Amino acid sequence: MAIKTGKNALFTEINITPLTDIFLVLLIIMMVVAPTFQDADTTISMPEINSGLSIEQKNATISVNKAGELYLNGTAIRKQDLVQALVDLKPELETPEVVVKADAMVKSSEIMNIMNAAQEAEFTKLIVAGEPLSKKEQNELKKQNEEVNG
Repeated sequence: MAIKTGKNALFTEINITPLTDIFLVLLIIMMVVAPTFQDADTTISMPEINSGLSIEQKNATISVNKAGELYLNGTAIRKQDLVQALVDLKPELETPEVVVKADAMVKSSEIMNIMNAAQEAEFTKLIVAGEPLSKKEQNELKKQNEEVNG
């Protein structure tokens, strides 16, 4: 498409170099700034996942840290009390699902124990989350536990 400007002048090209420069600068800025938006706790190293869905609804969430301590929806719980706590919590949930957030260093047997407890409590779905507990979440769990236990 030719555009005539002035006396017999013909403008046939658009210079896209400045536009390309702007996009490259924006791309570099986003690549530098993006990692700062991730607030992941460095004390928990989660296993990598390739795909998955975001967990938005109210669930029974069991968190397990490196030491093997269990937290059910933010409250510290003993392993032997897990089944009864899940049974008590089940009527309050939208769907009978258990979400497990565990450190990568947690042994598979711990996850199996949680699976067995969920099965005993008659939960129909178990989700293993691929996201770590944030440092803030861990600190909140410890504070809540300390407040409750004195």
